[in-house]
Amino acid sequence: MEPEGRGPGRLGTIGRVTATSAQPVGLPFLKGHGTQNDFVIVPDPDGRLTIGPEAVAALCDRRAGIGGDGLLRVVRSAADPAAADQADRAEWFMDYRNADGSIGEMCGNGVRVFARYLIEAGLAEPGELPVATRAGLRTVRVAADAADGTPGEITVDMGRAALPGPDGIAVAVGGRSWPALNVNMGNPHAVAFVESLDHAGELRTAPATSPEGAYPEGVNVEFVVDRGPRHVAMRVHERGSGETLSCGTGACAVAVAAARRDGLDPAVTGEAVTYAVDVLGGRLTITEHPDGRVEKTGPAVIVARGELDPSWTALLGGV
Repeated sequence: MEPEGRGPGRLGTIGRVTATSAQPVGLPFLKGHGTQNDFVIVPDPDGRLTIGPEAVAALCDRRAGIGGDGLLRVVRSAADPAAADQADRAEWFMDYRNADGSIGEMCGNGVRVFARYLIEAGLAEPGELPVATRAGLRTVRVAADAADGTPGEITVDMGRAALPGPDGIAVAVGGRSWPALNVNMGNPHAVAFVESLDHAGELRTAPATSPEGAYPEGVNVEFVVDRGPRHVAMRVHERGSGETLSCGTGACAVAVAAARRDGLDPAVTGEAVTYAVDVLGGRLTITEHPDGRVEKTGPAVIVARGELDPSWTALLGGV
């Protein structure tokens, strides 16, 4: 008797990665990063895979898997119910998962890596590219490569920041506590300005936040120090991933928080404001416009392409 999910025409379900297949085959993957925020990329243009939380966590495991801060599944918007309502505006949907397998609404570094993959795979051209995400449509501008072949930087329209409150948000680590600003970039952030980035502690576990219940689905927490005029540095705990070397939505939230602290709200001044935001993996440039749009510019590279061994893929359900 054939094991459940292994026979011809059946759906493999072990590990909750499923696809119709008569025999286990290798799963193609790529690896990319944006300012060292790294991702496993799984091309699935026709939406034939269902990658569950356990499988995502296994793929993102840095010892037993490929390793990454998250997973990007590349699928046509029309082929995924989560993005079907955006299919008339964006051909491609970035199905983003955190390293623990949980769903993420948006990932600012991930969307740059996602766009880089589409360009290098011949699925899009440099220039303006719409990408569907769970946080809504994001417009990406991919600069042409430099004469020496250096990939052009990628600018993402991250949408408008929201400062939904409540007042009195605080974050705490190791007996210290700081006031924080609640900034939403399609996902939630608590931004705290500190004297030293060392005060953030190890950041493998989530810092405490208050008041209780302010973030029922968890929150990304940024710790920020000043480096100079309109220049800050940050460390971040990303919910579902721990400390990462970069967080694109976090850098945007930090720039917005810094502008409010510095009295530079573009909606009030009528002038765009730009901050350099240093992350552990490099530097991002964040601009907030008078209409509220926040743009983020930075690098994105594909560093590897390969195929998972069929025997390992079979443990995830077969492809």
